[in-house]
Amino acid sequence: MDALDLLVNRRSASRLSEPAPAGEALENIMRAGMRAPDHGTMQPWRFIVIENEGRERFSALLENAAREDRMEEKAIEKAKQSPFRAPMIITVVAHCEENAKVPHWEQVVSAGCAVMAMQMAALAQGFNGIWRSGAWTEHQDVRQAFDCREQDVIVGFLYLGTPQLKSSTTVIPPDTAPFIRYF
Repeated sequence: MDALDLLVNRRSASRLSEPAPAGEALENIMRAGMRAPDHGTMQPWRFIVIENEGRERFSALLENAAREDRMEEKAIEKAKQSPFRAPMIITVVAHCEENAKVPHWEQVVSAGCAVMAMQMAALAQGFNGIWRSGAWTEHQDVRQAFDCREQDVIVGFLYLGTPQLKSSTTVIPPDTAPFIRYF
């Protein structure tokens, strides 16, 4: 797949099934993430792969967190089921360090760029995914489960697998004019 075509026609896929990326395909995804812009070569990313029994453990973690937060049963069930939306989830943590030249926000953005690169690498190999964030990225129990320190940020959960639906619609190019000005 042509790189420019891949980028300008990118779409997330929320309905994902087996197989998940594995072997060389997964290694390519990880390498792509590690090629994200990285001021100061700080490598401010950590990737935690959740698959197989790990999805069961993640489900229990989210269910317990939802119960601890006294959510309604419907929300608890949704939390419990969310790890089963895809055969693999990669939690991406911005592993931030104090640095006079590279501010905290820049390290977080670098980790965000890693997620985008990983999703594009998955797509280029016939897989797809969806980057999810939300309240679980900041929940103390979830942060603790992923060994986050106070300065670390979970930038998201990259759900990966094989798209169940093949997109038959063409991406309509957006009008870029409202978003661009020249200095």
